[in-house]
Amino acid sequence: MAAAVAEPVAVFGCRPRVGGGVCFVDEREVLHAAGTGCARLHTEHGQQAFFPGREKSRGVQALAVSPDRRFLAVSETAAEEPALTVYELAAGQPPRRRRALAGAELPAREAAVSLAFSPDCRGLAAATGPPEVLLAYWLWDKRRLLATVRLQAPGGGCQVSFSPQDNARICITGNGFFKLFKYSEGTLRQMNLQKGKPQNYLCHAWLSEEEVVCGTDTGKLMLFENGELCWQTSVEYRKPPKKEGSTTTKEYERYSEVSCELASEDNGSQQDPVPQISAVAAYSKGFACSCSPGVVLLFEKTEEKEVYKESQEIWVPQDLFTTVPKQSRGQDITCICFSPSEETMVVNTNKNQLYMFTMPSTDLLKEQSSHFAYLHFPLHSASITGLDICIRRPIVATCSLDRSVRIWNYKTNTLELYKEFQEEAHAVSLHPTGLFCLVGFSDKLRFLSLLYEDMHVFKEFAVRRCEACSFSNGGHLFAAANGNVIQIYSSITFENTNNLKGHSGKIRAVEWSADDAKFVSCDTHGAVYEWNLLTGKRETECVLRSCIYSSISLSSDAKIIFAVGSDQTLKEISESSIQHEVPAFDVDYTAVAVSHSKNMVFVGTSLGTIRAMKYPLPLRRDFNEYQAHAGAVTKMSVTNDDQFLLTASEDGSILIWKVYDKEGGVLKREKEVEYAEEVLIMRSDIEEKSQAMLDLQIRVKELQTENDYQLRLKDMNYNEKIKELKDIFTKELGSLKTKHQILQAEKEKQELQHQSQLSELMNKQAKEMQDLESESNQKLLMENEKYQELQVKSQRMQEEYEKQLHNLEESKSRTVEELTVYYEEKLNEKTVLLEEAEEDIRQQLQAHEEIRKQIEEDEDQEILDIKIKYEKRLVEEKESNLQLKGEIGVMNKRLSSLQKELKERNNDIEEMKLEQQKLQDVIKSLEKDIVALKTEIEERANTIQDKEKHINDLKKKNQELEKFKFVLDHRIEQFKKQIESRENDIEMMNEQIHEMEGELERFQKESTHLKLNITQLQQKLKATDHSMHRERQKKQNMEALIKRFKMDLHNCVGLIQDYKKLKYGIRELYTKYVQQLDMVETEEVDVDLQKEYTRQREYLERNLAALKKKVVKDQEVHQAAYVRIMQMRPFHTKQDGFRKETEEFPFWNRVTDGAHNDNT
Repeated sequence: MAAAVAEPVAVFGCRPRVGGGVCFVDEREVLHAAGTGCARLHTEHGQQAFFPGREKSRGVQALAVSPDRRFLAVSETAAEEPALTVYELAAGQPPRRRRALAGAELPAREAAVSLAFSPDCRGLAAATGPPEVLLAYWLWDKRRLLATVRLQAPGGGCQVSFSPQDNARICITGNGFFKLFKYSEGTLRQMNLQKGKPQNYLCHAWLSEEEVVCGTDTGKLMLFENGELCWQTSVEYRKPPKKEGSTTTKEYERYSEVSCELASEDNGSQQDPVPQISAVAAYSKGFACSCSPGVVLLFEKTEEKEVYKESQEIWVPQDLFTTVPKQSRGQDITCICFSPSEETMVVNTNKNQLYMFTMPSTDLLKEQSSHFAYLHFPLHSASITGLDICIRRPIVATCSLDRSVRIWNYKTNTLELYKEFQEEAHAVSLHPTGLFCLVGFSDKLRFLSLLYEDMHVFKEFAVRRCEACSFSNGGHLFAAANGNVIQIYSSITFENTNNLKGHSGKIRAVEWSADDAKFVSCDTHGAVYEWNLLTGKRETECVLRSCIYSSISLSSDAKIIFAVGSDQTLKEISESSIQHEVPAFDVDYTAVAVSHSKNMVFVGTSLGTIRAMKYPLPLRRDFNEYQAHAGAVTKMSVTNDDQFLLTASEDGSILIWKVYDKEGGVLKREKEVEYAEEVLIMRSDIEEKSQAMLDLQIRVKELQTENDYQLRLKDMNYNEKIKELKDIFTKELGSLKTKHQILQAEKEKQELQHQSQLSELMNKQAKEMQDLESESNQKLLMENEKYQELQVKSQRMQEEYEKQLHNLEESKSRTVEELTVYYEEKLNEKTVLLEEAEEDIRQQLQAHEEIRKQIEEDEDQEILDIKIKYEKRLVEEKESNLQLKGEIGVMNKRLSSLQKELKERNNDIEEMKLEQQKLQDVIKSLEKDIVALKTEIEERANTIQDKEKHINDLKKKNQELEKFKFVLDHRIEQFKKQIESRENDIEMMNEQIHEMEGELERFQKESTHLKLNITQLQQKLKATDHSMHRERQKKQNMEALIKRFKMDLHNCVGLIQDYKKLKYGIRELYTKYVQQLDMVETEEVDVDLQKEYTRQREYLERNLAALKKKVVKDQEVHQAAYVRIMQMRPFHTKQDGFRKETEEFPFWNRVTDGAHNDNT
């Protein structure tokens, strides 16, 4: 049989707290982290593509897309070592891995929390998280690490980015630092000096080649230019607008039609929280930032004093499916990104949600307050606890600890229904018709009707915290787990038809057979039972106490049970025994599903991976494993046609897998599945909609009549205007015709005049041409004669000038030779002088070095002397240089270059002095830091000694408890031996007491009743022990709080000289530790808990005393009956055994009382 192959086709989920967790691949495709990989989503068509992470990946920590949108960098955490991978992105194709930077090559053992590509897309910067932040600069295409820098950070996140136009310029921010680095000569050198009080920089963005805007945890926006602060502003905490705008998203408008009760908002006078700039992103007009939960502010650049001014605020929409719609605005926005054309903005929140906003094209369309839309659908924000499918519709129901129930369509990959309740949901089951749903909440079990646009609660059952429920395959019954009892109800009459008792642990999963004749369940005590619903009794059982089962699945013929639990094996159970076990190889199996064709088995692991196995189960490691979720797989199911696999996880994500055979072909179906299109709708909704349609139809008719009347009036008015305009235009046309005739006559007259004038001018021009020709001929003859005379003169002058030029050249050569000899001698003299000056400068530099070494003793006086000395020498050198300028003449250029060199060296000397002064200041500050660190080390050493003493005390207590445990284990072994001997006696007595079965049945019923009472009392004792453990934990928390208070008080005492700071510190202590409401509540809770403990203890003591009396009376009655019925020795031994069991109750009472007294 070929092994199955699963391919992910859709994912509903988003991983929060990922650096750069959402980014645009192109104008219409968004990429975000989901599960252990990334999801690619088309914003218009809704198409999805999921590509998983590396093998053994625990989830994505950071993402980055290159500026040309061709490459994607992914940082992941893994079980062994972190991974940094670069993928090549291509349209319509899965990403192709280009470079995988191995964990051994990474400079840190922790995964990078922030990534950034350089502008040329060849460099990659990565930063790890605190406490020791490591900044690494990679040339990723050559797999070469160029430089690293280590920074100290007390906590919080960090972010790294490149300058948009400089490949060597990197910015990194975090808690207490804002640093600019420049890569040069194989190292990263810091460019800026941090001034002022350190801030907790949560985010930053480059606005230009030199400007960086940063956001802090106190609501400040700070603009730095070349590392210097040039502008800052404080943003106030924003509250949602009271009046909602009419423009919302399509989903938001559609969801708003659903009727739900809006909870009243608390309008108490509470102080606003401190704003935090949690995300910032730049675009062409300015930047966008989030200063409060659920809101993004747009800032645009201005020419005024304020460099950037707020222009618009964009809010997360209210979720009208929740019981408190405004709670959806309490989401922190963690990432903002813009599309390449800046038409769309997408944000990611800490509640796993993705929102989008279409940027207005012009300022006229811009509103002061706008709203986001869901990028895809509302997603789960907490662990998914339930998943189920049905037969008649291609839908899947999920429930989560976020108190929501959602209905998804796995064919169209859409969300059909969504509603949030007031209690957490733990289990869900769909009716086979897909029209009803069963959900187990913390308070009750609810039967829901799935309407067209809502979920209606039809019936409620008193089953608290139901973690397993299921409809039968016929839909006429449903089962619900109530503790360790399975209750069977009718789906039609809602009567409790049967109660299946026998489990000792909490029931984790239930499963129906195909014909609904059998029923399978498992619990936390390692029991798997098969029930017959006709008789209500167990048919088979398989108990393994060492395993806590979490999921089971039943084959289509109901002969084989597949179970997984805490023992890291997949079990194949048949005929009350485990037939086969498949190991999980160092992970826990958390969910199992089997195909209806029984040739495929799928299991989910605690690491979030999916394993596909063939059936019969393999004897060795023969399965296909797929990276899927970032948390443990909680539920999984295979559709009835074996085409899809659906999985859910603790990370809140849902994956839809397409199932193929080993060769890649789709599995054959026995018959084509036809899905129903019917939906439910309330009669009241139909009546409301029909009434609304009638009202709208009447309104349409009224509007039509009004429009017809208005059209007729407009036609009449327009006809009158047309007549008036026609009369006006006819009059104007007549006047224009007369004007045209007059102008035509004037034109003809002017043409005749122009013709006569033209003939006269032509005659004049002919005469003038003849006169000019005669004059020009005479002038040409005269000029020719003059030219010949001048030519003769020029030849003579040329010969004379050539002779003079030859003589001048000879004299010039002689004078040049003389001058060169003269100036070479001068030059040699000046070079000798320059060498002497250079030697003097060298000696001066040596003297300066010696002075600098002795500067710690008398630095101030020496600096002044050296300064005066060198200033005099500088004056002398300048005067000598001026004299040399006058003497040299032609050599001015060379001397000027030498003077520039002298000036530069003098400037270097001055700069060295300044650097020396700065270094001395740094040394003094570092010495102060060393003293402070030494004191802190001493304090921490003292705290470590205290903790070691406390650990030794705990070890002693642990040894005492181990001794007590050894005594109890020995006692338990004695009881087991007694039980074995009693079982042997019972087997010997079975033949002798056959006649007394009627009498013994009555005794057994009474004894079972007593045992149930005892187990209930033991459970109550366990509950009291658990509450005592909570009190101990609360005590430890209070001790830690007192220690922190002492440390804060010690810090305040250090400010006793500055009363303002002392006052502020005391006020901070008061707001941090002292709240009147908390004091009253804690006192009341302590008193109530003490009363509850005493009441429960008195109640248990009374019950134990009553049980002892009842047991004594029953023994006296039964003793007379036993003496009368049987005179045999074995029965008396049995009676002595019962008496010993009753005598053991005081022993356990003394043990629990002693433990309680030790704890108090």
